[in-house]
Amino acid sequence: MQTELLATRTERFARCITISKRVRWDIDKDVIRRRSFGLAHKFLPDGLSQVDQMDFLLADEKRYLSQVQGRTYANVFGLVERFINAKVLELSRDYWMGDQVSLEGLVRFCDEELKHQELFRHIERGLARTLPDGYSFAHDPDDVARIVLEKSTWAVLLLTLFIELFTQLHYRASIGPDEELSPLFKDVFLYHWKEESQHAIMDELELVRHDQAISAESRDNSVNEFIELVRSLDNIVCRQAVADSQYFAESCGRQLSGGDREKLEAALRKAYRWQYILSGAQHPRFVEVLTGLITKSQGERIEAVLATLAS
Repeated sequence: MQTELLATRTERFARCITISKRVRWDIDKDVIRRRSFGLAHKFLPDGLSQVDQMDFLLADEKRYLSQVQGRTYANVFGLVERFINAKVLELSRDYWMGDQVSLEGLVRFCDEELKHQELFRHIERGLARTLPDGYSFAHDPDDVARIVLEKSTWAVLLLTLFIELFTQLHYRASIGPDEELSPLFKDVFLYHWKEESQHAIMDELELVRHDQAISAESRDNSVNEFIELVRSLDNIVCRQAVADSQYFAESCGRQLSGGDREKLEAALRKAYRWQYILSGAQHPRFVEVLTGLITKSQGERIEAVLATLAS
């Protein structure tokens, strides 16, 4: 049985490699293509930005807020890919001898994540030239990665799968179908999605492999650590909601009332919790994988935390 599982895992890695080779892209030649960001289009669709629910804003202000959120969206992905890449590189050690197919899959994963980080740095530089001064993203990727990587491999892999899956969901359900978005911003996440689709498969394979090697006690501790990571992620996005609401209020071209500024901050907090936490937690594949690894009581602990973020 163990030999069969190993063969199946290796075969799935091989398929990921084949697709990775087929969809391989270059930042300048394929994605940017000498284009710059224009401000006539939204960056994020309403399903993610939730600006359609912010009745206290004018139409042009809703478009501008989607652009501010889009800038943060790119920066958040650049942030999380720092620790994802480090963890995957660590996991590749398990394949240095023996299964060279899986080793190649993880090495390609790392190479693509490094490229994605450079892509998002490129986007930030472009948006810094396009949007008004004063924007702040005060979360250092290395500092966040150090905190995350202190947790167990099980907890980090579960968080990674969570993120990779909501990346797929966001593009397929919201970004891809929306014809009103900036063509360049849309292409950034089209090409990102093409490679992340394979990453989500490899994340799941590595999580299940690691889960089979740990004790029930270690898994229970890892559930607690995953909860801590979700709370840390929530702290990051809530702090960014404050920063983005202040930036928008100071650069939108009119003075918002105190009540509208409060509503804006609350609306951004709600949107960011949906984008970066709740949409992943509700992803059917994430729920299926997680349910297969944990007990009912462990699931209830996770659900209790998520319920506080949805309220």
